[in-house]
Amino acid sequence: MKGKEIKAIHIASIAQSHQALDIGKPRHPLFSILRIEDLAQVSVTERTRLTFDFYQVVLKKECPTKVQYGQTMYDFDEGVMSFFAPRQVTIVDPGDLFPKTGWILNIHPDFLRAYPLGQKIKEYGFFEYAVNEALILSEEEQQSVEHIFQQIEQEYRLAIDHFSQDVLIANLELLFTYANRYYNRQFIVRKPGYHGLLAKLEDLLNTYFETEVVQKGLPTVSYLATTLHLSPKYLSDVLKQLTGLTAQQHIHEKLIEKAKEKLAASGLSVSEIAYELGFERPQSFSKFFKEKTSQSPMAFRARFN
Repeated sequence: MKGKEIKAIHIASIAQSHQALDIGKPRHPLFSILRIEDLAQVSVTERTRLTFDFYQVVLKKECPTKVQYGQTMYDFDEGVMSFFAPRQVTIVDPGDLFPKTGWILNIHPDFLRAYPLGQKIKEYGFFEYAVNEALILSEEEQQSVEHIFQQIEQEYRLAIDHFSQDVLIANLELLFTYANRYYNRQFIVRKPGYHGLLAKLEDLLNTYFETEVVQKGLPTVSYLATTLHLSPKYLSDVLKQLTGLTAQQHIHEKLIEKAKEKLAASGLSVSEIAYELGFERPQSFSKFFKEKTSQSPMAFRARFN
């Protein structure tokens, strides 16, 4: 029996977003800031998939739901920030509880286009994180962030002049810089919990190379992240903080470890080892091995004969 389709809503413009919320038109067609307490309570009667054609930054306060990101409950609950890139999918379920207060920033990519931030915003990892990997703020951090939101709102309410966009862009850059700083703090604070993630990653890679690699080929970052219930970018950022290596580098490290084991302790040919490790062509394996170890597979094996 075919599963029930999820209702899909796509919001193409900031003006359309305001219309959906039954509020006045934005003061600028490419930018708006809203206070959540000024909005009517929104509810859905069926599972809904939301997408927007613009960036959205949400600061949620007095949120009645417990916050979890990845597989870990977080202990700061004063404020929660979420960052959404254009076309990023958000799922809303019936019964989801919405925050009582907070802020919503809507930023169309064209608003940033003539500024360096238009390119830099694509480098901020938190715009690639899933909703359940939100930024959890301490009380002091929330105060700093709210001050910036207030500055942005104040400028947004003023009559538009030649400096309006420059001032708003400067405040957005400051907001994103603080968000970047606080996300890195979040990784550090949660290090004890993340060591469990390292153990799960190790088990996952070992199991993959023992049972699945021949059928599925080389493991991917996307596969690891999905299995660990994290987004690929978030997984790489956490691992980078803990170990200095990205998720892709962890895969490569495990590949070299397994390759050395087989070269040193088995009678398999280099081609057979390449196929067992998920490479489609032995030449690709030999090139990879030499790049990572500065010697060929045969040269490495000769050390054990």
